[in-house]
Amino acid sequence: MEPVGAVLWLHGGGWRARSTETGAALAGHGLLVLPGSYRLSGEACWPAQLADVRACARAAREQIGDLPLLVAGDSAGAHLALHLGLRGIDRRDDVDGVLAFWPPVDPLAEDWLRTRGDDDPWTRLIGHPPAADDPATVDSSPLAHVGNRVPVLVVHGTQDTAVPVSQTVALTSALIRAGHPVHSLITNGGHGLDLDREDLRAVIRAFLGATLHRL
Repeated sequence: MEPVGAVLWLHGGGWRARSTETGAALAGHGLLVLPGSYRLSGEACWPAQLADVRACARAAREQIGDLPLLVAGDSAGAHLALHLGLRGIDRRDDVDGVLAFWPPVDPLAEDWLRTRGDDDPWTRLIGHPPAADDPATVDSSPLAHVGNRVPVLVVHGTQDTAVPVSQTVALTSALIRAGHPVHSLITNGGHGLDLDREDLRAVIRAFLGATLHRL
């Protein structure tokens, strides 16, 4: 069966390692899954990671021809997928949809700071502790870039102890206010849910049906 679209998968791992999730389950929804990569925070600071995933997306676009291109990832990879979708690859509207699984989006949120404590991967990502008046902090937050109305799916577990579920609540609210088509699932479970779980499969299927239908 011919794929209905392609998805560039960006791995998680706190921007400093590589998670084991590959996004392979998305192939069961008729998508061609293409792996992306980026420099880790021990190799380069923000915005090098955005430049890297944009390069991966350009290569993916050349490979897939006329297929719709979606971007997806888990945790830190979801953060980068959101940047790709909200800011674009070469222009702001050249990504067809984003699937963001348990994404960190706000380094200054009280519960993020409380949860991460002295082990804040955002500090290594931007090269210094996040601050409200710091341009790198602002630029690295997807919340600063909403508005191009790309369709977004966000999924998060309520027992996530690595990325507070309130990050997805804040993102969902910001996306809706900015006019994005949004599917948001907040469900039971911790960090790193099974993408083949029934409730995740259902919301992914609904998102793809709505997103690919509108193209």
